Amino acid sequence: MSVLADRVTLFSESVIREMTRHANRHGAVNLAQGMPDFHPPQQIMDAAAKAIHDGYNQYAITWGAPPLRAEIARKAAEFNRITNLDPDKHITVCCGSTEAMMATMLALINPGEEVIIFQPWYENYGPDTKLAQAKPVYVNLQAPHWTFNPDELRAAFSPKTKAIIVNTPHNPTGKVFTRAELELIADLCIKHNVWVITDEIYEHILYDGREHISIASLPGMAERTVTISGLSKTFSITGWRLGYAIAPESLTVGIRRVHDFLTVGAPHPLQMAAVEALKLPQSYYTELTEKYTQRRDLFCPALKAAGFEVEPPQGAYYIMTNCRPFGWTDDIAFVKDHLIPTIGVAAVPGSSFYDPKSIGQGQVRFMFAKKTETLTEAANRLLKLQRT
Repeated sequence: MSVLADRVTLFSESVIREMTRHANRHGAVNLAQGMPDFHPPQQIMDAAAKAIHDGYNQYAITWGAPPLRAEIARKAAEFNRITNLDPDKHITVCCGSTEAMMATMLALINPGEEVIIFQPWYENYGPDTKLAQAKPVYVNLQAPHWTFNPDELRAAFSPKTKAIIVNTPHNPTGKVFTRAELELIADLCIKHNVWVITDEIYEHILYDGREHISIASLPGMAERTVTISGLSKTFSITGWRLGYAIAPESLTVGIRRVHDFLTVGAPHPLQMAAVEALKLPQSYYTELTEKYTQRRDLFCPALKAAGFEVEPPQGAYYIMTNCRPFGWTDDIAFVKDHLIPTIGVAAVPGSSFYDPKSIGQGQVRFMFAKKTETLTEAANRLLKLQRT
C-alpha cells in the first residue's frame, strides 16, 4: 500500500522553489523565484507595524477584514472596471492569489470536468486542476509573441468544459492579452456556458503604454468570471501572502467554504496594512511602471549580450528564452548543472511550465524584479556563458 494519496502522485514539487534552494546552495544570483530584493513602500511597512501595536493580532473575519474588502471593491471598480460589487457578497480575501485559485477550483470544478489552460502556464494551474480531479486541456501560446491559434482554442471547448484559466499579464512569458483575444475568449465562454478564472496578479506591471483589461469588465462576463489578484507583486510584499477572489455571490459562497477550511483567514495586521497600500496615489503606480521598465530595459540587452535570443516582455517581470544557442537542449540540465553552479545565476527550466514537458524543452525563464546592482551582477556573470 502506497503511503501517498494518488492525487499527489500526479505532479512534483514546485520547480521554481526548488531552483531557489539550488541558488542558495551555490551562492547564485536568484533570478528564478519571483521575489524582489528591495523593500516595499515605507508607509506600508509602517502600517503593518502600527496594526500589530493597535491590536489587530487575532482572527479577522474569515473572508477578509471589512475595511480591506471595501478597498478592494473600490479599486476593482476604478481600475478593473468591475462594478456593482458588494464587499460582503462578492469578495474573499485569501492567503495569496495561489490559495484564491485553489479555493476557486475546489468550489467550482467537479471531478471529470475539463479546464482549459494556456501553456506555458504558471506551474500551479496544472496541479490545481488535478487536485480538483478535473482534466486539464492545454492550448499553446506560440513564441516569440506568445499568441494562440483561435481555431485551437475553439477546438478545446467541449461539453465537459467547466472553466478556462486566463493569466494576464502572463507568467512565465510576459504576454498581455489584447482586447480582441479576451473578447474571443468571452464569446466562446458565453456560447459554451463556461466560467473564466483570471489571474491578474501582475495587473499594474505593464510596458510601452499597454492597458490591462479585466475580462469581467466585458459585456456578459461579470456573472461568469472569478477575478483573482493580490498585493504581492504590485507592492513587493510576496511574503505577506495577501490575495483575493472577486466572484458572483452564488460562487463566492463556495469559495468561502473552501477558504475557511483551507486556511481560516489571511493575517489580520497585514490585511489592515493592505488597506493603506490600496490608498496609495496614482503617482505610485506611475513610478512602479517606470522602475520596472528600467529593469526590463537593462536586463533584456544583458541577456542578448550573453547570447540569448530575447523578445522583451509586454508585462509582468519575466523573460522566456532558450538555452539552444549554447548547445544545450535539456533545459533542466542547463539550469541545474551549468547555469547555477558554474555561471552563478539561477533561472527556471522552461519545461516545468508545460504538459508534456517535452514541448517546452530547451526554454528558460528569468525574472528581473531585482535591484539594478543585482541585475548588473547577474549580467556580468552571464557573460561567462560565451566562454564555456
